[in-house]
Formats: sequence, structure tokens, C-alpha cells
Amino acid sequence: MRIGIMIGEVRGPATASDLAAQATAAEGLATTWSAQVSGWDALITLTLVGARTATSRLGTAVVPVRQRHPLVLAGQALSVQAATGNRLTLGIGAGIGAMLTGMYGLPADRPARYLREYLAVLHPLLRGESVEHHGEMLTAIGSAAIPGAEAPPVLLAALGPKMLQLAGEATAGTVTWMTGPRALSTHVVPLITAAAEAAGRPAPQVVAGLPICVTHDEPGVRAQIATRYAMAAQVPEYQAVLALENATGAGDVAIVGDEAAITRQLQRLEESGVTEFMATPFGTPADQSRTTRLLHALTDAAAGRSHP
Repeated sequence: MRIGIMIGEVRGPATASDLAAQATAAEGLATTWSAQVSGWDALITLTLVGARTATSRLGTAVVPVRQRHPLVLAGQALSVQAATGNRLTLGIGAGIGAMLTGMYGLPADRPARYLREYLAVLHPLLRGESVEHHGEMLTAIGSAAIPGAEAPPVLLAALGPKMLQLAGEATAGTVTWMTGPRALSTHVVPLITAAAEAAGRPAPQVVAGLPICVTHDEPGVRAQIATRYAMAAQVPEYQAVLALENATGAGDVAIVGDEAAITRQLQRLEESGVTEFMATPFGTPADQSRTTRLLHALTDAAAGRSHP
């Protein structure tokens, strides 16, 4: 299991300097991830920090697509590819239904149907092809090709059976958030793997994102995480997978404890079939630095290296 790290607003308010510092600290881990929240644009964030890192892959986790026409998203993703040496993994998703309708006034119905049509348009655009699509839910005519930009692998945020089937059939894998090892091993991994096999596709990537904090105050930090990420327990998109974990909120599925406890919890994730852990450091700057040091140490130990 690879270890990547989330930067940006999911960890707290961030300036451009904060993003650069977080990305520099992440260098050497598998992937530097950015989420589309409410301020910083995820793809612009990766373009900014990509200039400061040389080896880590870059990924969005995720970009909700209802707000971005596939011609727009393809052009943005290929721009990141051209600017960063083709290091992008494009994570996309349907978005939280209540946010789509409440904040943007957009429909949120039939998310799997919408994503299937969206992917049918997006994939050829990412390959630099022209499209002329007149579909049930989308119209797209044109291209977004950029010289030197390669098609990035696409991951689909998927928790329900229909979306996991689509992720296995039509993308390189899935990226999850607030989904623990039991839900991953009994629900997410089996369903997406079966769909990929049936479609004749390679074994899917399964990127699992969770808050993480190295601390000696495990109960206190879990309570803080439950408060900070309270929305996870309030929306249907996450309630179902939390129920599979017998969890009531984010604090129950977060990776929290001292270095030994964290290592054991990450081992459970790896055993569940996760191919990359997307760590989201939580806590004070000192807590986050301590957590990042452990992530580097675990990565280096797996590779037979030493880390200062």
C-alpha cells in the first residue's frame, strides 16, 4: 500500500505559502492530493505545488463534475498535465447532493447515469480527441487537446453499488473518503474488483482517504475530528458506509493514536485491499508535522530507506 497525503483546505485554512510548505513536506510520498472544497481550486492548487515538487504524483480527490462541463474539465486537467510533467491522477465525483441543490441550484438526481454519460465524453477529450455528443444529459462538441499533455488516469469517487460498478467498468479505480477498513474489505473492494474483472480491465486502484493524527490523546482527538468533519455523519453519501463500520461519525474511522497504534491501523487498511492511503493530517501544526514524519518513516521503511 502506497502512502499519499492531502494538502490544502481539508486540513484547515491555507495560504499559497501554506500549500507550498505542505507540498514540500510531502515530497517523497506517493501522491500529493488536493480536494475541491469551497475556496482553492483543486487543479490550480496542484499546478501551483507541482512546480515545487519533482517526484510525487499529483491527484484530485475529488472534483465534483456537475459544476464543470467535460470540455472545461478536460482542458483544465490537460493544462495541469502540460504544466507538471504529466503527473496528474484525476479524481472526480458526483458531489454531495445537498450541496449541489442547495449551493448551486443544480440537479443531483441519477448520479450514476450522469457520470456514465460524463465519462463517455471525458475520456476521449482527455486523449486529445474531438467529440460530438448529443446525449440524454449532456451536449459536448469540440476538443481540449494540448501538445505534450497525456491523458491522466481517472478515478471515480464511489460508495454505492451502482457507482462502484461504474468505477470498475469505466475508470482506473476509486477514491473514498471517511470509509473504514470493514466497509472497504466487505463492500468497496469486492464490488469494484468484480466490475473491473467483468469488464476485462486491470485490477482497480483503491485510494482511501481518512483524517490521521499521531497523538497521545486519542479520545480527545477523535472527538475533535468528529466535530470538524460532522457533515460526514449527516449526509446519505457517507451514512451508509459509516453504518457498515458501526461508526457514528468521522472520529470513529479516523486513524488516531501513537506511532505504534497508527502503524497497526494502517496495516488493517492495507489488508482490506487499499492500494493507496490518502492521509489527511489533523491537529495543530506540530501534530501535523509529527504525523507527516511518521508517514515518511513508514514509506521509507517499506522501500528500505532511512528518513531523517
